[in-house]
Amino acid sequence: MKPTRPARRTGPRKTRRTERQFAVCVENGDYPASLERWKIYAVLPDSDAERHGQIRVIDETGEDYLFPRAYFEPVELPPGLRRRYRAKAAV
Repeated sequence: MKPTRPARRTGPRKTRRTERQFAVCVENGDYPASLERWKIYAVLPDSDAERHGQIRVIDETGEDYLFPRAYFEPVELPPGLRRRYRAKAAV
């Protein structure tokens, strides 16, 4: 039996470049071992999580986890700090 080939795309490939989002942890409630208050976390978009009052954040190991949305406030990082964070995340 031959493996099936993936369907070919027709037309131009659409790439959507999304700007990375960040949030600061303002409460760690039931997760003191997992969340540091006042630490800035990268956020992954997750519409299912949002519908359930959750937020998906990336920890220092690079893994993503769901936490209550109320534990975080969105923050806008200045361009210089954003570049440094990207460089750190690439290491």
